[in-house]
Amino acid sequence: MFSKFTSILQHAVEALAPSLPLQEDFVYHWKAITHYYIETSDDKAPVTDTNIPSHLEQMLDILTQEESERESGETGPCMEYLLHHKILETLYTLGKADCPPGMKQQVLTFYTKLLGRIRQPLLPHINVHRPVQKLIRLCGEVLTAPTENEEIQFLCIVCAKLKQDPYLVNFFLENQRAKRPETKSSEGAAGVTENLSAPDTGQPQAEGLVTTPQQPRAGASCSPTTTSSSSSNNNNSSNNYNLVTSLLNLTKSPDGRVVVKACEGLMLLVSLPEPAAAKCLMENTELCELLTDRLASFYKALPKSMDPLDIETVEAVNWGLDVYNLKEDAAVFTGKRALISFLSWLDYCDQLIKEAQKSAAAVMARAVRDRFFVAVMEPQLMQTSEVGILTSTALLNRIIRQVTSEALLQEMVYFLLGEDTEPETLATITGNPLRHRLIEHCDHLSDEISIMTLRLFEHLIQKPSQHILHSLVLRSVEDRNYLENKPQEEKEPLENGQPHDAVDLEEDPLFGDDPSPDNRLSGSDWLSSSPQQSPDHLKPDGKTEVHKIVNSFLCLVPDEAKSSYHVEGTGYDTYLRDAHRQFKDYCGVCIRWDWRGSPKPLEKCNLDIPFFEGHFLKVLFDRMGRILDQPYDVNLQVTSVLSKLSLLPHPHMHEYLLDPYINLAPGCRSLFSVIVRVVGDLMLRIQRIPDFTPKLLLVRKRLLGLEPEGINIDHMTLLEGVIVLEEFCKELAAIAFVKFHATASSSSSP
Repeated sequence: MFSKFTSILQHAVEALAPSLPLQEDFVYHWKAITHYYIETSDDKAPVTDTNIPSHLEQMLDILTQEESERESGETGPCMEYLLHHKILETLYTLGKADCPPGMKQQVLTFYTKLLGRIRQPLLPHINVHRPVQKLIRLCGEVLTAPTENEEIQFLCIVCAKLKQDPYLVNFFLENQRAKRPETKSSEGAAGVTENLSAPDTGQPQAEGLVTTPQQPRAGASCSPTTTSSSSSNNNNSSNNYNLVTSLLNLTKSPDGRVVVKACEGLMLLVSLPEPAAAKCLMENTELCELLTDRLASFYKALPKSMDPLDIETVEAVNWGLDVYNLKEDAAVFTGKRALISFLSWLDYCDQLIKEAQKSAAAVMARAVRDRFFVAVMEPQLMQTSEVGILTSTALLNRIIRQVTSEALLQEMVYFLLGEDTEPETLATITGNPLRHRLIEHCDHLSDEISIMTLRLFEHLIQKPSQHILHSLVLRSVEDRNYLENKPQEEKEPLENGQPHDAVDLEEDPLFGDDPSPDNRLSGSDWLSSSPQQSPDHLKPDGKTEVHKIVNSFLCLVPDEAKSSYHVEGTGYDTYLRDAHRQFKDYCGVCIRWDWRGSPKPLEKCNLDIPFFEGHFLKVLFDRMGRILDQPYDVNLQVTSVLSKLSLLPHPHMHEYLLDPYINLAPGCRSLFSVIVRVVGDLMLRIQRIPDFTPKLLLVRKRLLGLEPEGINIDHMTLLEGVIVLEEFCKELAAIAFVKFHATASSSSSP
């Protein structure tokens, strides 16, 4: 109580006394602090019961005022006094001894405010960055320490200063071999008094203030170039990055606010462009281990079984903004809290890698691949339990949607699809077990697993990664060996007015004689309305005229199997708007890959290699071929993936998926030829279903919510498949139209 009264009285006297010159005032406050240690006999009283906090705050105010009164960059006498008399070194010693109790907190606050308020660069001075470096080592030593908040504030201001002047980070890379041990500070007030009252040696250290064995003789400042070059001369020694180590320790704090601030500090440090710092960060700290171990820990804490819809629809999560209520989360669905924690940390890892210096980003991303994706996720994806497969696939789908950093996306893609770039063959399908398993899951016995895996690939192919598209589809069509390798004059003549491949279709059992009594439309009659290969359809540049392509798709489903013209708002024009928007988005992603505007010239293609559409397209085509026998939701997902592939602005994908008039090589199939066979099968089935068209229209209205659920309708799966087929053909026609006109307008522009 007496100390507080003395402090109040002193403030009153100072307010009434005439103002001293700034330097005298500054020295007065500093001497008041040093005299406390010389004169005090009670080293147990907390620092808040002394005048030390007030004197430190006054010193900061004087330094700030001095800088504001001088020209930019000019050092005033008060700052010179602080630097040459090693005041920060002394404060560090007092803070380390925590004498009086709470002094460490005061020292941390003083350092933080000094670095934050003073605009001129202080860290280049050896009498600043040396004590700052020592104080950094004291941070994060003890979790839940009473100084934790001050520690993280101090570390973050240092990180912010390094972000402003990245080269200064070299001061904070400590060479382990060259590092000498610090002298142990004396404990308590008696030891500090002994140091403060040491005789003056003639050096610029007024009142015999504390020196350390590490104090160089080079003067008040040091060039960062000197520091980095001296450390690089010894290539066999490693560097300590204590700033990172202290931040990593504080990320383990139970105080969420401290954890967020520590993560922010790490975010600043990984983005520094200095190669030496990036190398030290990756080789001499535990940053990669922290990221991956915590990611794995959060993942393992998730329930073994979760509803995919919950995983897919849980709100977007940004690290650092994780506000939650345990009771409310548990009431929504079991595992929500664990899921949000996992997604929050994934978001942090992703953002950290995105911001990181390039070499550091690559190392961190590879660590996530090896220590999380391969070690933790792959066994979950390869398991045989359907419940486990569904949950892990849904989680992987959410991860794919969330990852945005280029380096992490690349490693994730290599994990999922492998790094092979050579064209696939039937023999190499199983070369990458995980890739093979995921593609096979698109045609799983469980419709839920099939839908979720198809959705996963749909999100994957929309990611800005050329390797995804090359691995899944492009490498199979890059040599255009799906085309018949015969000159026009050597081709077989048309048989009965049909191309030779059409005759093959007619011989297929699906296109046999129509068993229906009225024989309304036989397979052969229907085939005559399908597009025929003819030179008249081609422009001089070899491209099929777009209106013929559009009409081919629009007319592919016969009138008796169409129901959209009975319902308003389901016309072809609605797909044109969507196709235009989606194609524009795709072009924005793919523009940097410099895909050719025209297909690769045939003379440069290796047409003698047997064509294989690739494992992914094979499964999609197989699924498409069963569209009349699959559940509605499966069909929607299959056609959605195929439409996304059709939108790709690559000439070979446009030709292979969207041109009905290409002359396919024997044994090859295209998207159009698959649909042709489906429609042929449909024509046979229609004639066996009474009142087919009214039933079809009723099912469409039910799907649109225009008719209530009523009595059961026979052949529901078939009828729903027909509706999806009609809509898909309209969508493909719209995509072909939009892509043609986009190509035409870009080629005609200067």
